[in-house]
Amino acid sequence: MQYNPITALLIFVAIASLLFAAFRPVKGWYWLLKNNWQSNEKTVMEDILKQLYRLESYGAETDINALTNSLKIKDSLIIEALHKMSVNELVKVEGDLLRLTKEGRQYALKIIRVHRLWEKYLAEKTGFDKSEWHNRAEEMEHVLSHEETNVLADQLGNPMYDPHGDPIPSTFGDLMEIDGEPLSSLSVNSVGRIVHIEDEPDVIYRQILAENIHIGSVIRVEEKNNERIVFYAEGEEFVLAPIVAANITVAELRKELEEEENTVRLSSLRKGELARIVGISKECRGENRRRLLDLGFVNGTEIKIELNSPMKNPVAYGVKGTSIALRNDQASKILINKI
Repeated sequence: MQYNPITALLIFVAIASLLFAAFRPVKGWYWLLKNNWQSNEKTVMEDILKQLYRLESYGAETDINALTNSLKIKDSLIIEALHKMSVNELVKVEGDLLRLTKEGRQYALKIIRVHRLWEKYLAEKTGFDKSEWHNRAEEMEHVLSHEETNVLADQLGNPMYDPHGDPIPSTFGDLMEIDGEPLSSLSVNSVGRIVHIEDEPDVIYRQILAENIHIGSVIRVEEKNNERIVFYAEGEEFVLAPIVAANITVAELRKELEEEENTVRLSSLRKGELARIVGISKECRGENRRRLLDLGFVNGTEIKIELNSPMKNPVAYGVKGTSIALRNDQASKILINKI
């Protein structure tokens, strides 16, 4: 079949355009696909490092089966990534057992640093619900560079703990310890302060969120058996299964602080009762905290209910001569002593 010169020229231009679109430097299809694969490969490697670090921190020996079962990643991608990580001396493979090298542990701590700083940022600077912090931080931990991470840390005041109470690694990989023990280990009548709430696995973390349990709360264990743990915090009773309670870390208070034990949530106040504000829960952060303080919910202020809505949510509170309506979830973060 013969083409006239114009047709041949048009075919040549079309082929050249396709080749250019495919192999154009940086933005060509080929390079975009290759870079995307490399990015995915990096994400897989970093997820493996973080998971190995997490398992090792529990004192558990990790084999390949345990790793593949704990990650939502294709087994073939994990095996390929482990091979490259072994070559690069990030992990050591001994038979079926895996363990991080010194370099692998430092790399893992850098990922964890980004994750926890980003959760701190979401808690302090945005309006995202705490149920979203973990997943959003999971995305950002693979994106921020070392320099960007340090800028973020400076902007946040170089915090030592994330909003769940997890220590944030320093730029050198130094890590503070969590001072406390699992709630499930405390004996009856123990008094302590919640210092850490584990956000993994997600199914257990969501149960804790649903119970409206706050970090920083002073608690007293009232009952403990193999089926349930009952404790009081801020005037409310909570009942958890031991497996859920194990994800809450409590620092035991050797000297019982009667004033703090008598502290309850504003949401427990009833019509006709008078109370004095003693603070705002650590659970309330960032803009939400500043707004409550600006509205007059400050330490020492007297407060009472002025008006209940038909469903008692929201409730109008009298503060410094002003009536302010709050939802129950907002009121639960304001701490009071009833007069």
